[in-house]
Amino acid sequence: MRQTLFGLLCLGLCGQATAETLPLPESLIALNSDNGQALLIEAEARADYFDLAIHFTNQVHPAFCGPASIAMVLNALDVPRPASDMTLGLGMFDQENVFTPATEAVKPRARIERAGLTLDELGRMFEAHSVAASVHHAADSSLEEFRRAAIDSIGDAESFVLVNYLRSSLGQERGGHISPLGAYDAETDRFLILDVTRYKYPPVWVDAAALFDAMNTPDSDNDDRSRGYLLVVR
Repeated sequence: MRQTLFGLLCLGLCGQATAETLPLPESLIALNSDNGQALLIEAEARADYFDLAIHFTNQVHPAFCGPASIAMVLNALDVPRPASDMTLGLGMFDQENVFTPATEAVKPRARIERAGLTLDELGRMFEAHSVAASVHHAADSSLEEFRRAAIDSIGDAESFVLVNYLRSSLGQERGGHISPLGAYDAETDRFLILDVTRYKYPPVWVDAAALFDAMNTPDSDNDDRSRGYLLVVR
């Protein structure tokens, strides 16, 4: 029964995660492991998982974790979608049509390809698509505030939370990264990161305190501000 239910919950997302090429530290739990599956089934907050999973996308460029996450969340929010050759004109956001003249004014695509997005730039990219985005730098927040806001967002199916964190702080390959959160398990105090680099790592369950510490690190492009999280609602 558990495997049948998990198959329905997974919606094809975890089948791609088997392409993992980098080992996970023991502190992280892969979603497609037995323990990871059980956490999703038993999670107290998981409403966002379903809308995000059916729109899950893998970043197509090493610096496109931000654009991939933006496309995924815009689709989950059911924001009106422009045509794109990448999705055969089916009206879905992708990592081509997510770039518009308005987003170019925030940060040109060519610069994103070189340096990615900071947390503040990520928020302004959403605003360029007429979506409300609330930026929260970890240094100006707290673990308790983050946990409460993230759980509320994950559970309401109307808003989404994205995290900007330092991978090496979690024992993963170095560098900053952006991905949405899909679920929360209260018993283990873990969040599910729907990692958009499936060629590196599967979606993982991470301890809330460890995730907050990974966000409370200097942003690589803006050293006077920390990384953090973003709450998005249409």
